[in-house]
Amino acid sequence: MDVKLNKSKQRWKQPAIAVGILSGLLLVGRLIASPVADQQVNRSQLLLSTVKRGDLQVSVDGYGVLRSNRQRLISAESPATVAEILLRPGAEVLADSVILQLQDPQLQQELDTASMAVSRQRAALKRGQLANQREILAEEAVLAELTAQRDTQKLRLAANRDLAARGVIPAIEYQSAELQERQLSERIILQKQRLQQLKDVATEDLNIATEELNQAKALLQRLEQRVAKLTVRAGIEGVLQRLPVELGQSVTAGQELALVGSRQDLQALIRVSQSKVEQLRLGQPAIVNTRRETAEAEVSRITPQVQDGTVEVELRFVDAVPASARPELNVDAQIFTADLKNVLYLERPVNVQSHASSKLFRYDQNNQQLQSTQLQFGDEAGRYLALQSGATEGEIFVVSDMTTFADADSIAVKQ
Repeated sequence: MDVKLNKSKQRWKQPAIAVGILSGLLLVGRLIASPVADQQVNRSQLLLSTVKRGDLQVSVDGYGVLRSNRQRLISAESPATVAEILLRPGAEVLADSVILQLQDPQLQQELDTASMAVSRQRAALKRGQLANQREILAEEAVLAELTAQRDTQKLRLAANRDLAARGVIPAIEYQSAELQERQLSERIILQKQRLQQLKDVATEDLNIATEELNQAKALLQRLEQRVAKLTVRAGIEGVLQRLPVELGQSVTAGQELALVGSRQDLQALIRVSQSKVEQLRLGQPAIVNTRRETAEAEVSRITPQVQDGTVEVELRFVDAVPASARPELNVDAQIFTADLKNVLYLERPVNVQSHASSKLFRYDQNNQQLQSTQLQFGDEAGRYLALQSGATEGEIFVVSDMTTFADADSIAVKQ
């Protein structure tokens, strides 16, 4: 038996299959043209920044403390014990402000002994002066008596001369009177020499006694100075920076007691990364931030020593020291090393360094997707990094931490 085929139905099915195949091809084409995002992220989780063009100041950041250029280190003059602490670090002091009170009983005993020695030497000097005066007066009295006797003998001799010439008195009597006058004159000469020697001896004795008194006074003065230094004073106006002793502690001669720094001559000592030191030069401008205010400064010294990967840089304030500044205050600083003109720049992304190549996600607002893009960064300018390649002005990039999406090439953004 023959089977009759319905040709009209077969003609209708062939165009339907063709349409289905065409639709599938169009769908595959759209999928190829718009790749599917690897992951998804909420828009609120992203920190975005737009690429801009303009001028930048290249800077180097650092941190450190304010240090007084005029400091006074106070040390112990002799062994003592800390009896009282009147001021603590951070206190503002004047030159005569008392910081510590030390105690040394042995020193006090030495002072009392020296004081008595001065009294004894002063009394001995006075006794010596009185004794010398008494002896000199006695010898001067002898000289006066001899002088009077000689003068009397001269008168008698003058009177006897005429009598002897006329023969009234014997010649022997006149000669005897003449001899007595010569003897008295010689005794006067000897007495004057004796008196002068006595005065010389008295003067030398006075000098020796005075020197002994001066030595006793000098010892007493030194001890008084040591006792006075048991009351530890600041010495200069400023701030008490350090006090490395405690109440009741025994200190030795030369041990540090306190450190005082002036507030009028402060400078900033900043630690800068060793890798950025080659950018620094003397005289470069800087900004010091005390966390309450900022002040202009300039680089005045760069130390050659490296410590823990950093180098110390000294900044000198250009104008007056900030009102909030004080010794040992922690500060931040920004040193400006160069000016960049008409460059592309972007806010510094997280975990990205200057002069490095890094991948960032570019934000496509039309497709609401993030595309991984390789960027080359240049100099650092505060919170910005200059761009050397990989971006154009106006493009938007994610600058927040995207380490969890490090392997993704594209990410869908959910609003």
